[in-house]
Amino acid sequence: METAAKRGLTPQEYLALERAAEIKSEFVDGEMFAMAGGTRQHSRIKVKLIGALERRLSGSSCQVFDSDMRVKVEATGLYTYPDVHVACENLQFEDEREDTLLNPKIIVEVLSDSTASWDRGKKFWHYRRLESLHEYVLVSQDGPLVEHYTRQPDGNWLLEVLEGAERILQLTSIPCAVPLSEIFESTAPPSTTKPPGVPTTNSN
Repeated sequence: METAAKRGLTPQEYLALERAAEIKSEFVDGEMFAMAGGTRQHSRIKVKLIGALERRLSGSSCQVFDSDMRVKVEATGLYTYPDVHVACENLQFEDEREDTLLNPKIIVEVLSDSTASWDRGKKFWHYRRLESLHEYVLVSQDGPLVEHYTRQPDGNWLLEVLEGAERILQLTSIPCAVPLSEIFESTAPPSTTKPPGVPTTNSN
């Protein structure tokens, strides 16, 4: 006896579930994938990036979004939550809820051990199908290291690797330059030194 194939969710079913859910999930090929929380460094880098971009783009036609704004890749059906993304001028959304952006110009992902291969590989494959996307930035959470991909006129993507706090991330699709020292300020792992007043435990 054959087992009936499991039916995947439709995008409409996913959105209905997602909008009522307490945790965020990505969606592709009929399946939902719950997103894990990030580390202190991951969160701090996102905050620094958003602040840096917001200050530089204030008064322009561009808007900066964090991972609360969902992005849909219409060509492949992926719904996801980039760590940081920028859209300019005529923002396009899936519907009147304005919680699913269709035309980001720049996407930034902060890498983690569990997501690095996905962000560099299949997820970037999906992102490249966004006609609006001009730049894709991958940021290490372990130190001043950035992988900056720029779409070329022929459709290929050029990679520039920036390493060291003195380097500058120069975004080309918007007038914006951010030193890595600013992105990674106050993001180093905390000191292992115990704070004052915490007793030292002796083992015998």
